[in-house]
Amino acid sequence: MAAGFWLAILVCLLGFFLGLILNHFLPLFLKLGPLPKGTFGWPVLGETLAFLNPHPSNSIGSFLQDHCSRYGKVFKSHLFFSPTVVSCDQELNYFILQNEDKLFQCSYPKPIHGILGDISMLVAVGDIHKRLRNVALSLVTRIKAKPEFLTDIEKTAIQILGSWKERQQVLFCEEARKFTFNVIVKQVLGLTPDEPETARILEDFLTFMKGLISLPLYVPGTPYARAVQARSRISSTVKAIIEERRRRGVGESNKRGDFLEILLGVDSLSEDEKVSFVLDSLLGGYETTSVLMAMAVHFLGQSPTALAQLKLEHENIRSMKKRGEFLNWEDYKKMDFTQNVISEALRYGNVVKFVHRKALKDVKFRGYLIPSGWKVLPVLSAVHLDPSLHADALQFHPWRWETQDQACKKFTPFGGGSRCCPGSELAKVEIAFFLHHLVQNFRWRTEGGDQPFAHPYVEFQKGMALKVEHFST
Repeated sequence: MAAGFWLAILVCLLGFFLGLILNHFLPLFLKLGPLPKGTFGWPVLGETLAFLNPHPSNSIGSFLQDHCSRYGKVFKSHLFFSPTVVSCDQELNYFILQNEDKLFQCSYPKPIHGILGDISMLVAVGDIHKRLRNVALSLVTRIKAKPEFLTDIEKTAIQILGSWKERQQVLFCEEARKFTFNVIVKQVLGLTPDEPETARILEDFLTFMKGLISLPLYVPGTPYARAVQARSRISSTVKAIIEERRRRGVGESNKRGDFLEILLGVDSLSEDEKVSFVLDSLLGGYETTSVLMAMAVHFLGQSPTALAQLKLEHENIRSMKKRGEFLNWEDYKKMDFTQNVISEALRYGNVVKFVHRKALKDVKFRGYLIPSGWKVLPVLSAVHLDPSLHADALQFHPWRWETQDQACKKFTPFGGGSRCCPGSELAKVEIAFFLHHLVQNFRWRTEGGDQPFAHPYVEFQKGMALKVEHFST
């Protein structure tokens, strides 16, 4: 009996590895057509480890430099256990992003599904994704229309920066995460920083984020296993909050005006989809926004001219306000140079290096074939840092956006097509309002030579220590 069990296990393992090896070598022998040039690397792993090798996020890294110089901007490889076409080409990237669910489809590795769940908007495809995205766009539109949304952001920025006044050094990444988490948890769940649920969700969210970029081994005690468990706890907390809201009813005294209140009235989503939607909102509004904030502050600290112009813009805006008066949408629309700084931090720093897609059918592009079923990786950072597309591409230069269109093929920091990030404008508002108070109240400089690294998710390895000095305005 025991021998039969272990024999079955052995057969399953052999079948698994045989499948991986065949998946690796078959493309070498099949007459698939004129494939892009390139190599498949090692059996099973292919070139995945080299592709994921950490490098500064304002560079494309040695792997892409080497492969683009040898094979061109479009090449074949074997990544994430699949034959893959890697694109560093502006036209092909745009073509891929614009043909979602027609020629290409979102296709993230299975371990990501294990943490996020199959109904997360990040990994969902087809009609499920369309339904979730429509709800997201509707929620964002309704939240933007509320004046208290902007006031909450500004109050949170003032609170965070107020805690710096007696300090000489801060770990900016930690402060940025605190700011973005407090903003998003208030907008999504109506929770304030001092409520017990907030601390509980934040603790689990930190565990969740560590596992999202870890080795995908579901073994008790590993970061990946802890992340899956943390997601389950966050889901339970959100479900409890939903139940409490329903128990209290929808009377005027119980209205909070947050995402969750609106979400509860959406009949097109199941209970699990609503919980997953909340988790997606927390993820999008927390990690990527805080990283972008850190990059903007980091690059501004290295560009005194840009910092001086940014400060002047915000002083002019503040001079037209009464003392203590909060910012509004009209003020935000006047922050032209601020928008240029944010766009340049996105282009130069690259919060998202690449996205995962797969070909739904054989696709011909410029004389070569992308076979059906192959993974396709549009590398957004390679286009952003391409000197043939952007003058002085390897320099932080916000003024380029005074004449360069921000809605173009060569600038896709939030993705493109039907999967373009629905909350991108909200992230920009948060960063603009934080910078408004930062540049008028503090001087800073980066200590320790920290810089943003792509792992492939971007982070400052030392937390971006800042020496800060408060001055009165």
